Amino acid sequence: MKATDSLDVREIRRKLGLNQSQFWSKIGVTQSGGSRYESGRNIPRPVQALLRLVHIEQIDINKVKRDDVDVAEYLKTTNPELYKTLKKEARAKKKDR
Repeated sequence: MKATDSLDVREIRRKLGLNQSQFWSKIGVTQSGGSRYESGRNIPRPVQALLRLVHIEQIDINKVKRDDVDVAEYLKTTNPELYKTLKKEARAKKKDR
């Protein structure tokens, strides 16, 4: 993913009102590395995933535990209808906040 691809990371950062250091440090990237990505250098897939989770989905990755992911995967596989219901309820609850 380049800054010129469908997601313009510089624009996302600006819309969030963060400087490069603030924006990139949340996903473990240095300011200089982030600057290179914003200038068009390819962004590795793991960094793309973190960008999406932290800055688009607004997930605090410091609070996510491996067990949480394991439980979600298990529930999704073994009881997809319950998973869908809980997901819908969680989204509705988030909107109420």
